[in-house]
Amino acid sequence: MTQVYVSVGSNINRETMVRSCIAELDETFDGLVKSSVYESIAVGFEGDNFYNLVVGFKADDPREVARILRAIELAHGRHRGEKQFAPRTLDLDLLLFGDLDLHSQGLDVPRNEIIRYAFVLGPLAELAPEAIHPSLKKSYQDLWSEYCRDNPEQADSIWPVTFLW
Repeated sequence: MTQVYVSVGSNINRETMVRSCIAELDETFDGLVKSSVYESIAVGFEGDNFYNLVVGFKADDPREVARILRAIELAHGRHRGEKQFAPRTLDLDLLLFGDLDLHSQGLDVPRNEIIRYAFVLGPLAELAPEAIHPSLKKSYQDLWSEYCRDNPEQADSIWPVTFLW
């Protein structure tokens, strides 16, 4: 079994969507762990704030994980073909599948969003601070520290929220 990390985001009915998604992931995958929930501003468009977090679990097949994530999105009202930067009922992205570095065959791991967006890197660094990025060979805590130093405004664009599960 391989360690997997997935980002979870929603800005439409976000509390209900996140809670339902986590329940479904917990039923589907053993050993689910989750970061704190963070609120963040919409990036790339004007819209309601998002709730974001990162979850981790173990799995065997990255394509099967991606298929399950898409099915959960669809069950939560996600419509494929939407604009890239638009409101979302639920957005699930496979960030990491162990040390896999694959950007073809429908997979994009590790996701570039890890080092681009505070709402991905911050929760990932919280959940797996000592884990090492497969291609950058740095820990997520070190990457987060560098991000905060180099992008203080973006780093401040997320904040933890009290989330009742």
